[in-house]
Amino acid sequence: MEAITQNETIFYHDSSIKVTQSRYITHSKTYAMRNISSVYIFEIIKSKNKALLLIIVGFILLFSKEIFWMGIIILILGFWWFFTIKNQYAVRISTNAGEVNSIVSKDRDYIQKIVNALNEAIIHRG
Repeated sequence: MEAITQNETIFYHDSSIKVTQSRYITHSKTYAMRNISSVYIFEIIKSKNKALLLIIVGFILLFSKEIFWMGIIILILGFWWFFTIKNQYAVRISTNAGEVNSIVSKDRDYIQKIVNALNEAIIHRG
């Protein structure tokens, strides 16, 4: 937490996010802290259904003599896709206009830092 001119306290700042006692500035939007009633981490679950379908198709193709190698390739791609799908995390804020995901990232720790800063700013506001 560092103080800047005009008696505004900065709780978090990086290349695209800034949280002060009065404002929350994101890539494309600025929120007044007085309008934010709560903030939390929201997990966005990514579907793995298409990757599973690819694995099933690859497995079925393993039983064909003509396209056995195609089945192996599809099976490998399906498993690779399945294990590389990661859930995303969002800074979910509640305002008088409803709830909104203000920042979305696969990095939970990054989102947690922003949520912590926003909570500090809400507490500081009183």
